[in-house]
Amino acid sequence: MSTLDPVAVFRTEAAECLEAIEAGLLDLTHQLDNKDLVDAVFRGLHTLKGSGAMFGFEALAAFTHHCETAFDRVRKGEVAATSELVAAVLAAQDHMRALVDQPDADHGDIGHKLLAQLQAAVGGKEAAPAAAPAAVSVPAAVRDAAAKKNSWRIRFSLPANSMANGTNPLGLLDELRDLGECTVRANTSAIPPLDALAPTELHISWDVTLTSEQDRSAIDDVFIFVLDDMELSVEEISGQAAATAAPVEEKAAPASVAVSAAAVSPTTVPEFRPVEAVPAKREAPAAVSQAKAAENVRVPAERLDELMDRVGELVIAQSRLSQLASASTDIALRSVSEEIERLSGELRDTMMVLRMVPVATLFSRFRRLVHDLARETGKVIELVTEGESTEVDKTVIERLADPLVHLVRNSIDHGLETPADRLASGKTEAGTVTLSARQAGGEVIISIKDDGRGINRERVRAKAESSGLIQPGQPLSDSELLQLIFAPGFSTAAAITNLSGRGVGMDVVKKTVEALRGAIDIVSVPGQGSEVSLRIPLTLAIIDGLLVRVGSGRYVIPLSAVEECLELSLEEDLRSRGRSFISLRDSLVPFLRLRDLFRTGTKPDVHQKVVVISTGTERVGLVVDQIIGDHQTVIKSMSKLHNNVATFSGATILGDGSVALILDVGHLVAAGQQQEAQLRVAG
Repeated sequence: MSTLDPVAVFRTEAAECLEAIEAGLLDLTHQLDNKDLVDAVFRGLHTLKGSGAMFGFEALAAFTHHCETAFDRVRKGEVAATSELVAAVLAAQDHMRALVDQPDADHGDIGHKLLAQLQAAVGGKEAAPAAAPAAVSVPAAVRDAAAKKNSWRIRFSLPANSMANGTNPLGLLDELRDLGECTVRANTSAIPPLDALAPTELHISWDVTLTSEQDRSAIDDVFIFVLDDMELSVEEISGQAAATAAPVEEKAAPASVAVSAAAVSPTTVPEFRPVEAVPAKREAPAAVSQAKAAENVRVPAERLDELMDRVGELVIAQSRLSQLASASTDIALRSVSEEIERLSGELRDTMMVLRMVPVATLFSRFRRLVHDLARETGKVIELVTEGESTEVDKTVIERLADPLVHLVRNSIDHGLETPADRLASGKTEAGTVTLSARQAGGEVIISIKDDGRGINRERVRAKAESSGLIQPGQPLSDSELLQLIFAPGFSTAAAITNLSGRGVGMDVVKKTVEALRGAIDIVSVPGQGSEVSLRIPLTLAIIDGLLVRVGSGRYVIPLSAVEECLELSLEEDLRSRGRSFISLRDSLVPFLRLRDLFRTGTKPDVHQKVVVISTGTERVGLVVDQIIGDHQTVIKSMSKLHNNVATFSGATILGDGSVALILDVGHLVAAGQQQEAQLRVAG
């Protein structure tokens, strides 16, 4: 059995905590007076600091403490939340990530620079009078109120299993001592006899008297992460009552420090009633907490990938069994084969659901990117996201991150105008970048849209001609012209900047999308903006396919792309020679003869079939010799030798052990449309 590395677990949880902090900070930029957001960011920083100290990330804890202190001052109203403060903490958050990933590395003076920036953001506001009190005359009543100390009596107990779950009560007591003068008494009356004592269980409760300038919220913050599982009583007491209620400190050996309630005179200390009078009450919150924790299980992605491979092998074995059963007259064998086919199908569907991830996890990364680019370019940018609940295979999500970064940066740099230019053209000062996702059949369509100036087609053509990508005056459709921006090294930027101009980004986008068996569509209206749509398969592991035969070879067409199947008689085939079109409900659809495309060298069957496939709004027919039937297709990658064969997107293993190639629908549709355009030009 493998044992989880505690440091690895901390890094995972720290990453989630940092994401939550970043989301809170970005929300705060639009609502600087939202106290709930300030509290949420503070809690995140407090958690990160405490967890870092617990796991030995001392540099992280020390650095985060300064950011936590800054937001603590905002919570107390000492300083105001400003965009400068949010920007400073966002920059500091990047340094926190580095301290989590590389705690022992030499980070130079980055931390000192960030803390100076943070101090400037905080100290330049309401904190300035504290640095120079002589400059402001403070009324005596205000000074007395500020200097007033509150006294609190705090009694608390933790669940019996709290130490086993990682909660250290000594850490809580240390935090209370940091708030002010503190006296502590431990109540040990609930400790069971030695023979019944479990060393991992906690049976001690505490009675604490605290004198501090802090208010009640500071005490609540100490227990903020254990409140659900503990019992806590906080009472404000007067100065005289505090002196009376202060626990008696024994100046003796440590063994005599743990005194029971009976050892204290009832005339000086009120009777202390242990909070855990009924054991069942203590265990109930822990049981609820464990039940909640059991609802979600953290599983490494590598294990899901391994499980997916096993399910794929099972599907192949099931296909082999089905083929043997179909050739057998044994009724029992056929029954078992059908049952295993059903179970393997359900297992496959369940496994596919486990791998699906909402695109919200992808879109959330761009809030920070847009925020930083807005500050860098001086543009006013609003990011809008739609369809965040659309789910895609986790592998697709991972690979799409970089291409989307390039597209968003390109939209902001090339597409959106400056505020002055937008106002001059009658637009609003703020430009809008919209990220949307929707499912269409077996594909997910992710679009990046902006309301900027649009693509300048004259500049694109001029750049393409000067770069030798096209011949001067070469006729191109609008779609073909816009697709030129994805050529390697292509850029219409006048100068190279931090954002763009090197002609690398869009080339990376195209290569990544094609590696995912996807396609890119571009629509641009001058003066209104542009929209780039990525059409990506939902999954890269197992798909439903249509198994067909062309000559003596068998091929798989993704079933999600199939619209319908038609019969093509020998007479119709001969009649359509030279103009490969079929009439389908008053529209002409071009078709490709796969037998000619693959050069099988065989004669066509008497009754050929046309499989009509589509991507987006484009359709094309594929002429095959035989439609064998549906097939659960486990996608296997092509070898390096065949990576450049554009007609095929992968391969699969059939039940008899032979290999069938999977057709690349996007490439075939493009080829069919190109053939149609050539025929129309010739005709």
